[in-house]
Amino acid sequence: MASTAYPVIPEESLVAPAAGGPRSAVSWPAVIAGAVVASAVSLVLLILGSGVGLAMASPWSAPSVTSFTVMAGVWFIIIQWAASAVGGYLTGRLRTRWVDTHSHEVFFRDTAHGFLAWSLSTVLVAALLIAAGSSALGGAKEAAAPDTYALDSLFRTALPDGVSPTTRTEVGRMLARAAANGGLGADDRHYLAEVVIARTGVAPADAEARIDDAVTAVKSAADNARKAASATALFTALAMVIGAFIASVSAALGGQLRDEHP
Repeated sequence: MASTAYPVIPEESLVAPAAGGPRSAVSWPAVIAGAVVASAVSLVLLILGSGVGLAMASPWSAPSVTSFTVMAGVWFIIIQWAASAVGGYLTGRLRTRWVDTHSHEVFFRDTAHGFLAWSLSTVLVAALLIAAGSSALGGAKEAAAPDTYALDSLFRTALPDGVSPTTRTEVGRMLARAAANGGLGADDRHYLAEVVIARTGVAPADAEARIDDAVTAVKSAADNARKAASATALFTALAMVIGAFIASVSAALGGQLRDEHP
């Protein structure tokens, strides 16, 4: 089996750079090519993961927030692993050959090239995701509003007339404020109890119970969203660290093969 070690160049055989000036240690065309390929692989796998997730999800048995976060985190790691491996390897294979350079310096440059390709790819993918996410900002704001079911249960009544959209919007803002501040203020609670009693005709005790249930539901949903966002951020950071390491190792491997087959 052939050895994959870098060719060792004796110190005494190293020559000084030409009079025209030293060559750059960074082969930017190889770095850019590896970054573009890594970005493309990341986007393809991201879309594939979204499609598989939508195919597996069911409107009657949606996965829990914890299960969804774990699956998304594992898939992010797979994306980073595959994209970084492909991009880093191409960066190592496509870079120019460094002649009269010590083997240790060649190894360092290859790993640095892989890291540069990963960094550029990360910036490109982040820019694309931010641009795509800005168009869905309105939908995200709407999703951050209190759960519609909580409002429905708050005003549930056997009376024929329903609750006006203005009232629902006002109460929705009150519940969102309660979730952010940890509870309803005394004035808001008194006003909300009067609205519930007037709209539903229930007893004051029942109105208070409905308010407590609605506030608890909204606070629970907000807390679950916060925990999911925190776990997703941790998984994403772990996936990015793994991606940087894989890109560096793959570039070093590609560089070794590049020098063995000039």
